[in-house]
Amino acid sequence: MFKHLLLPTDGSLASEIAIHFAMPFAKEINARVTGVYVIPEYHVIADQFAMAACTKEQFDIESTALTLEFLAVIEREARQAGVICDTEYVVSAHPHEAIIKLAADKECDLIVMASHGRTGVRALMLGSETQKVLTHSRIPVLVLR
Repeated sequence: MFKHLLLPTDGSLASEIAIHFAMPFAKEINARVTGVYVIPEYHVIADQFAMAACTKEQFDIESTALTLEFLAVIEREARQAGVICDTEYVVSAHPHEAIIKLAADKECDLIVMASHGRTGVRALMLGSETQKVLTHSRIPVLVLR
């Protein structure tokens, strides 16, 4: 069945719940896991009213800290479950594309990810990376809500 799961995280509670679910599942089916966090690209936001206080260097430092924190959750859960795990990070303005590409590159056969459960206008305005992965992935996707 499934032998290699891709487990994206955004550091949210929903992602942590998905991670907590995915590890016993991976152990049960004897699958390995690759955890991934997609770092957003750095953008300078400036207009006549405000200027971004975050420099590229600050952004890199903060992004690295968050990445390590988010991926450590996956590593800790994998260790506790006895699941073989590696972690990756990718920088991209389009997380869904990065997730799908990494799943293909790593030869994953299932993507397991959380849904924040947004509906209606909020879902339309904020967009849903999970929905985009579901729409574009050729690899099966297990969505946990």
